[in-house]
Amino acid sequence: MSAVLHVATTGSDRDDGSASAPLRTINHAAQIAQPGDTVLVHGGVYREWVRPAHGGRSDRRRITYQAADGEQVVIKGSEQITGWERDGGTVWRATIDNSLFGEFNPFAETVSGDWVLYPAGAPPKHLGEVYLNGRSFYEVHSRAEVADPPLRTSAVDHWTDTTDHIRDPEQTRFVWYAEVGRDSTTVWANFQDADPNQALVEVNVRPAVFLPDRPHVDYITVRGFELAQAATPWTPPTADQPGLIGPNWAKGWVIENNIIHDAKCSAISIGKEASTGHNFATTRRDKPGYQYQIESVFTARQYGWDREHIGSHVIRGNTIYDCGQNGIVGHLGCVFSTIEDNHIHNIAIKREFFGHEIGGIKLHAPIDVQISRNRIHDCTLAIWLDWQTQGTRVNHNILYANKRDLFIEVSHGPYLVDHNLLASPVAIESMSQGGAYVHNLVGGSVRIEQEMERATPYHLPHSTQVAGYAFIQAGDDRWLGNIFLGGDIADAYGPDTILADPNAGYGLAGYNGYPGSFAEYIQRVHSRFPNGDHRRFNGVPQAVYARENLYLAGARPFEGEDSARVLAGAASLQIHDDGDAGYLHLLLPEGSGEAGLGVITSEDLPRVRLVDAEFDQPDGSPVVLGSDLLGRDRTAGARYPAGPFAEPAEGESRRRLW
Repeated sequence: MSAVLHVATTGSDRDDGSASAPLRTINHAAQIAQPGDTVLVHGGVYREWVRPAHGGRSDRRRITYQAADGEQVVIKGSEQITGWERDGGTVWRATIDNSLFGEFNPFAETVSGDWVLYPAGAPPKHLGEVYLNGRSFYEVHSRAEVADPPLRTSAVDHWTDTTDHIRDPEQTRFVWYAEVGRDSTTVWANFQDADPNQALVEVNVRPAVFLPDRPHVDYITVRGFELAQAATPWTPPTADQPGLIGPNWAKGWVIENNIIHDAKCSAISIGKEASTGHNFATTRRDKPGYQYQIESVFTARQYGWDREHIGSHVIRGNTIYDCGQNGIVGHLGCVFSTIEDNHIHNIAIKREFFGHEIGGIKLHAPIDVQISRNRIHDCTLAIWLDWQTQGTRVNHNILYANKRDLFIEVSHGPYLVDHNLLASPVAIESMSQGGAYVHNLVGGSVRIEQEMERATPYHLPHSTQVAGYAFIQAGDDRWLGNIFLGGDIADAYGPDTILADPNAGYGLAGYNGYPGSFAEYIQRVHSRFPNGDHRRFNGVPQAVYARENLYLAGARPFEGEDSARVLAGAASLQIHDDGDAGYLHLLLPEGSGEAGLGVITSEDLPRVRLVDAEFDQPDGSPVVLGSDLLGRDRTAGARYPAGPFAEPAEGESRRRLW
């Protein structure tokens, strides 16, 4: 019989957990909760790491952790530090007994692992963090820099070799430095005009807030909390991937309606665990990370990586912000999951460290993952899907004010990107093949690139079973009913990079030279070496299926698209973000509302050549793209214009987005 275990800051872990005798810690409740039970947490701040000992038995017999209705419950991975002593000017010093940290001292642990990057000669950053009234500081590397902190006005993006302006340069003067001794850790911090003894000052001490310490703790729901301030480690796809909260290689978690912030690296992890590899490229230095990543896929299959044991998580309705690496991260463990209705912002914008594993959502092997109706802004990169993007759907998302919106890397499809608003300077980057892009509004540049140095796996449809692996020749993409806006290319990557890059531009001209049909592709292949095998296919770009796309403000079509519509006249988009409400201001020239497409279904999307798979739902049923970005239904038999909105749009318009 299910039970309700109450937890309150006035309780005691010696009590029975009833409403009149609540427990004191959530973690104590997590050791005794059984399938079907609910842990009801009452208002207050809880400084602990919740490590559930038991999971549920099924979707109907979960263990649910939730905040009491109308009560604010905050779970923190930090501790408050008092007794600061002035150490000259605006610098203060605190000495912390190492017993506070236990076996894990984040001020002694570095942000390190496969694919993490630092400027040449720069020492690594640490997992430790100092917070003043909830806002994190910047780490410096000497006591002298604490006393005279440099004003950072820009930061280098080591992925694109460009420079971004710091949004709040004055905040970079709030800095800290630490020295770790045998018995104590001394922290120096520059609080500027604040008095740390009159304010809330915290340091992170725990690597997680809500995370089992073993795999296969299944079917848990976490609902309605504020979760914050954990010293989470760097989470590449070739390592253990603990987040501030996550299932730790399990099945069937629901993480919903939480406020999650200030993870040193990653907030929510639905990723892999250490037994399938842990930073071997960095520690062994004998093979590239790419090779270890391939090995992790096969190792995971041996350890039960399949639908019956792993994945099928639901992450919805959360607000996630102020994290150094990822809002949501996962490799392998993310399969068959749903990520919807989340608000993700301010991810990886401090730029204290960088690497090739950063994004608002960064997933490897997102097989059959549905990413829907999320609002992601002010991130280095909004959504990055890397390897094995197969059966994946990215739909009805609003991406804006990011440096880059959507990057799909070394994947073979089929994957579907539909009814999204992509409004950042760099809208879409594809180093993949086998995609379908339908009814998107693309306000930034598009980049198409081959990858002939890394062969990556593909799978049997809707399965983790590996079917083969191949290089990325690019193409085999479908583009139906999208709107592309042009603009000043220099705004996207900078004039020294994008103008010299033939793969990037506005619209689909990056595909010029590709076949415009499957028949043309086959003719090119078999006319090269009539009696050959693989050599016939080498160097032949795959077909591109494009129709009824609209190109505005200088955006250029793919030359093989017979039904492309290129219109002159002013065109622009602007998103006005009030926080609680957001509006799209759209200017389109006359003729933009011409209707040319019926409701798109699987029948309109040719199969993916290499994987030999169809575009369908995770259950194998046909895809029907029956609603627009705002949820308005499309009617079978009717005709619709390009873009994410069902009704025609010409001239100036204003739409509420949230």
